[in-house]
Amino acid sequence: MENRQRATGVALMLASASASQTGAGIAALAFPVLGPVGVVAVRQWVAGVVLLAVGRPRLRALTRRQWLPIVLLAGVFAAMNLSLYSAVARVGLGLAVTLEFLGPLSVALVGGFAVAGRRTVGCALLAAVGVVVLTRPQPTTDVLGIGLGLTAALCWAGYILLNRTLGQRLPGVGGSAVAGALSALVYVPIGIGALVAHPPTVGALACAAAAGVLSSVVPMVADLLALRRVPAHSFGIFMSVSPLLAAAVGAVVLGEALGPLDWVAIGLIVTANAVALAGQTSTTTDSPPGARRPERMVAASKTAPAHNQAVMWKPLS
Repeated sequence: MENRQRATGVALMLASASASQTGAGIAALAFPVLGPVGVVAVRQWVAGVVLLAVGRPRLRALTRRQWLPIVLLAGVFAAMNLSLYSAVARVGLGLAVTLEFLGPLSVALVGGFAVAGRRTVGCALLAAVGVVVLTRPQPTTDVLGIGLGLTAALCWAGYILLNRTLGQRLPGVGGSAVAGALSALVYVPIGIGALVAHPPTVGALACAAAAGVLSSVVPMVADLLALRRVPAHSFGIFMSVSPLLAAAVGAVVLGEALGPLDWVAIGLIVTANAVALAGQTSTTTDSPPGARRPERMVAASKTAPAHNQAVMWKPLS
């Protein structure tokens, strides 16, 4: 049963990352028409509506203890991708993605050191080297761009920890649904302004809406369910596959060639994840109380543009 739970958690994390990258490619098609802010706003709106329909939260039944992580998660949803996209515009894809990965890397290092020992810490560092080699960030003196990238990293770390807390305090996906809806409300004035400045077309709205489902709804729910089955530090290490998948999407969909260094980086990331997953014991000290409860729903962040011209977007809402 425990092995099945772990395998399910890995499958959920892979589904989350894959959906994010697929949605990212579709979202990029709407950029010339809506702009990044417009695309993020439409994604937030679609994610909020779909999550409410799927989660069907009972607002009156929520306690103060449950509302706290929900509100904090809504703030993270609202800030995560917007800060990342703004960083990309100022410092480039490679550096922005590398800075953002400091978020899950920090979760992996802190949690791994406290819970799983040197093996997990080593795997996290190996994955970090792979990400840097794959994205090959360029140096910059743009302090604001670096600050935005670090803000995205902080949001991603918060996203992981808050999702885990929410999964422990609230069954089902109702918490994520409420957080997504609150985040969508924040983007109402922002999105209206963006759409007025960039008049939308039907095709652009359709692309942004599809990205809302693939890059927001699916990762948000999948990550919530995965974090009920795997430790937060293992989740942080596994997030290193995001730039890897972005590079793969670029190679397959956009015809971008992978060079020797890219394959070395992919090997490092795959090795780090394989060793980390193989080293997990059948029980973990930070396993949530409800980890063994079967769940029927699957899928939901964020994402980020990544390697070369491939686009990787992180779990956002």
